[in-house]
Amino acid sequence: MEEYYYQLVVKVSSHHDLFADFLADTVPVGFEETEDGFVIRSEDELETIGWALEQFKEALQKALKENIELECTQSKHKNSDWVKMYQESIKPIQISKFYIHPTWDEPNPDSINIVIDPALAFGTGHHPTTASSLRAVSEYVKSGDDVLDVGCGSGILGIGAIKLGANVEACDTDIVSVDNSLENAKLNCVEFSKIWEGSCDKSEKQYDVVIANIVADVLTFIAKDLKKALKPNGILILSGILDKYENKVLKFYKDCNVLKRIAQDEWVTLILSKEV
Repeated sequence: MEEYYYQLVVKVSSHHDLFADFLADTVPVGFEETEDGFVIRSEDELETIGWALEQFKEALQKALKENIELECTQSKHKNSDWVKMYQESIKPIQISKFYIHPTWDEPNPDSINIVIDPALAFGTGHHPTTASSLRAVSEYVKSGDDVLDVGCGSGILGIGAIKLGANVEACDTDIVSVDNSLENAKLNCVEFSKIWEGSCDKSEKQYDVVIANIVADVLTFIAKDLKKALKPNGILILSGILDKYENKVLKFYKDCNVLKRIAQDEWVTLILSKEV
């Protein structure tokens, strides 16, 4: 182990999901998602990644014809400080019935506890889309429900549904996400009824609740598959939607009723019901 490691703190004003996808394809090491950006750590200097992010920002601004603010700050730390710094940076969070905490923090005896140790870019409940999705799960998932978590990531939403008594299946097009969901399920002493690499078009049944915390473009692309996976009068939880794309998404769900809209910062989560 080297004596020092480098940390790059990245803050972005918008299009968090696009920057996350760029980093996932570009960065040779894992990275951590924060509310307003990312933290990348490596024993190699990270100035090149900061430069690449600047180039991506410029290209994105030209393509979208809008201004995007990006701030990259690199610092150097002793490796002996790493574990302490990392643990201190991850705080437990209460979201409706759920208390999300890492393994090194104590559970809350008055809540439904979800244990998540952050890894790569997976959800820990701190990002607005994950938080609002958990609120929707807390309100709309009932014991005995059949639930499908599409784009499961860390598995946090599906795990929350299981702890409410639901039978949960999950899928993600990224096998790393599938593996991470399985690891977190084991950490929480629960099991998915079924989990697979791929999307909801591979499901073999219909569900009382379908959850999809992805991005707006994907939600429009798989709209037919998501609705097909719902039972009559089923509940569809859509998240990962920037508010400016909300109407675009809703055009693909005209045959559904909007039961509730949860807004946090610039993000929107929609709870829909399938018309019979």
